[in-house]
Amino acid sequence: MKGTNLGEFEELVLLTIAALMDKAYSVAICDELSTHNGRTVKLGVVHSVLHRLEEKGFVKSELGEATKSRGGKRKRFYQLTVTGKEALVRTKAMRDQLWDRIPSLAWK
Repeated sequence: MKGTNLGEFEELVLLTIAALMDKAYSVAICDELSTHNGRTVKLGVVHSVLHRLEEKGFVKSELGEATKSRGGKRKRFYQLTVTGKEALVRTKAMRDQLWDRIPSLAWK
């Protein structure tokens, strides 16, 4: 299936959207990734990945309400689609299979 594979950062963004649920907008995604990644994640990179994930059909977005605190601007919120959830499940299964193939003695 062309276009249905996830890159590592795409996977992290999808997992972050799933974790943030209805609070998943670009700045929150960026902040969450930076917190858990231990390094700065650039907002422009997150925007690029979100756009690509939306083109692939893994996420959908909608504009929230305008707020005074944002000068009347609206946030774009993201959520996983069924296809996005399936891609995460496939990726996790593949990683689990590979982890299961590592002999336990290799870690001693």
